[in-house]
Amino acid sequence: MITSAAVGACVLLAALAVFQVLLACGAPLGRFAWGGQQDVLPPRLRIGSLVSVLIYVLLGWVLLARAGQVGGRGAIVGVGAWVIAGFFLLGAAGNLASRSRSERYVMTPVAALLCVLALVVAAAG
Repeated sequence: MITSAAVGACVLLAALAVFQVLLACGAPLGRFAWGGQQDVLPPRLRIGSLVSVLIYVLLGWVLLARAGQVGGRGAIVGVGAWVIAGFFLLGAAGNLASRSRSERYVMTPVAALLCVLALVVAAAG
């Protein structure tokens, strides 16, 4: 179960990474991210999207490590998995509070699912 949850989270993170790369390249999908105020992101938010991709890689690695699928099962990884679950809980709350209807209806469930998957991984370790 822990491996399935970690892999599921990584699949969602990979999809989000592709989405963030598309935003960084100027795709008119901004209504789903960063508060949903612009369809095409300004340069500073495009940079933020690229940084998000790097963060997603790190988050995925921690969850896979907690599940025993990659090296590094120390206490830091265990704490990191709980922090990641909290991060996604805050993300879901932020998306739910967004003024953008698209962001609320699409990204809130994604963040909530990521939160649940991260909780499974954190608790099972």
